[in-house]
Amino acid sequence: MAVTALLGVLCVPAHAEARDISRDTLAPNDGWAAYGTGTTGGSRADEAHVFTVTDRAELVRALAGGSDTPKIIRIAGTIDANTDDDGDHLDCADYATDGYSPRKYLSAYDPRTWGAAKPSGPQEDARQASAARQAEHVVLNVGSNTTIVGLEGAVLKGASLQIKNAENVIVRNLELRDAYDCFPVWQPNTGGLGDWKTAYDNLWLTGATHVWIDHITASDKGHPDAAEPTYFARNYLRHDGLLDITNGSDLVTVSWSRFADHDKAMLIGSSDSATGDRGKLRVTLHHNEFESVVQRAPRVRFGQVHLYNNRYIAKDDYRYSLGISTESAVHAENNAFHTPGHIEAADLVKSWNGSALHQTGTLFNDYPVDLLAIHNAYNSGSERDLTADVGWTPTLHTKIDSAERADREVARGAGAGRIP
Repeated sequence: MAVTALLGVLCVPAHAEARDISRDTLAPNDGWAAYGTGTTGGSRADEAHVFTVTDRAELVRALAGGSDTPKIIRIAGTIDANTDDDGDHLDCADYATDGYSPRKYLSAYDPRTWGAAKPSGPQEDARQASAARQAEHVVLNVGSNTTIVGLEGAVLKGASLQIKNAENVIVRNLELRDAYDCFPVWQPNTGGLGDWKTAYDNLWLTGATHVWIDHITASDKGHPDAAEPTYFARNYLRHDGLLDITNGSDLVTVSWSRFADHDKAMLIGSSDSATGDRGKLRVTLHHNEFESVVQRAPRVRFGQVHLYNNRYIAKDDYRYSLGISTESAVHAENNAFHTPGHIEAADLVKSWNGSALHQTGTLFNDYPVDLLAIHNAYNSGSERDLTADVGWTPTLHTKIDSAERADREVARGAGAGRIP
């Protein structure tokens, strides 16, 4: 009997409740978000401001209009942002107003008849009004001193989670899926050939400081842009970024997350002319996986970005991974890249008006390579050479493993539902 009782104490059922991560804070030295006061999110919330939410209406109430009150929001199950207050699903036709229709819009602004002018008139006005109706449902503002965590299997789909002019925010263990724009706008002069512009990132940091993003999974799952038609000889895009960090955002750590099946995954810095980003955009990216991402993993303007122990898996539709742009200072260490045979190491880095890239310990299809030397050798005819001096050396970081070891560990541990 004594032995049986002892076994009953020692045996823990496989379905035992996972530990509560909602009051976790960022560890000291874990990237730029640990700088100064660190990042604690809503860990100090009182019990009256700890919420478990299961639908959009409950999530909106918990966010409280982006209030600064310390709060913890636990997301359970799947929440669809494209729902009304009764929980009924809304599709693009439900948002359309003032006579908007895709057919009429395409007819009105066909470049063969409209020309290269910016769209204006009844159909563009109707598109804007319809887009505003969708934004009321899918744009969710996160205030300061907030922690958002997903419980087991939690998904937030159709939403654009926005951390805007807020500080001290944590988002963890959550799948962010399919921030689908019903009303893209045609921009005739973009890129010389024109392009479709969409409104929503799955997660957008704008003017945000002290933010920790950890163990999220972000993708277009459900509505891949590759399946969309082509209009005006350009792909009819429905998604913007998976995670963009812009408009003077600063002191951000993105760790152990997975970004997948997307075109332009991550932008750090608003534009080449956004001088308000200068001296900010200090970001650490470590132990993240970028799989089947076409470009921007990340593209950096202005920021001091520490990029270490990340894993890249390219597919056939690929342009580049690391974008080196105006006044960027990327310090890349021990990252691993896997690509099909037609993609060369010279394709991994793309420079637009960039001047420097520090890189060490890179693995390309399991072979060590010097990305800087390769870039300068193979792209000197079209892009200016980059120097190795980025003007700073990272001091805030966790243990930096070899690219080989990080490659294995990220494959096992990155993404929602994989917090140890």
